[in-house]
Amino acid sequence: MGNTIIGRLFGKQEKRIFIMGLDAAGKTTILYRLKLGEIVTTIPTIGFNVETVNILNFNVTAWDVGGRNKMRPLYRHYYTNTHGLVYIIDSNDKERFEYAIDELRRFVLDVGELDQVPLLVLANKQDLNDVMLPEEIASNMETLKQLEHRAWTVFGVSAVDKNNPGLLEAMEWLVNTMEAKEKPELSEKWTQTWRPASESDVQEQKQDDEDTKKSFFNNFVESLKKMFSTV
Repeated sequence: MGNTIIGRLFGKQEKRIFIMGLDAAGKTTILYRLKLGEIVTTIPTIGFNVETVNILNFNVTAWDVGGRNKMRPLYRHYYTNTHGLVYIIDSNDKERFEYAIDELRRFVLDVGELDQVPLLVLANKQDLNDVMLPEEIASNMETLKQLEHRAWTVFGVSAVDKNNPGLLEAMEWLVNTMEAKEKPELSEKWTQTWRPASESDVQEQKQDDEDTKKSFFNNFVESLKKMFSTV
């Protein structure tokens, strides 16, 4: 356990996530918003983009694969060693919403090797008027039987609104959920199915991390005192 705590505090743990969604959903814009912290002008992704982003002391390698029809059958080549899934939905594209959910089921939820991988759905473009809200998207997804035993949630985000903190909170949820798969004591808290995304959950986890750090350093100092007192 000590090595685990030390690794969390001082080391960089490696995680791999796969970002997908229909074309024009905002996948590449979100990837580089996470990477650079700023909005960049993008063009349709023909192949893939891959970047490493540091989130909560994790090196997260994010694969952003083009969302055009011809690319989606190739998704399976990127599934190996995937720890987390990010599916981006254009909240303003109501005409293709059912199609987006069907593609999610077909290329993600029905894939055996991704059966237990946490799923983060980003309802992008929430800065626009009259868009589908995260709660509305989630309610339409709850009927998918493939989600019954999977950790998943929906966050409303805007890739182009710098004042919208939802993107970072969403990624913190995903990182914590991926870690919870390896720590049973966290599973009840982070791996439940859909509930309204709450900032308090993320803040509570941050406080837990701070408490863990304090406890670790206090125990470390006490151990040093005992060691030197016997010399």
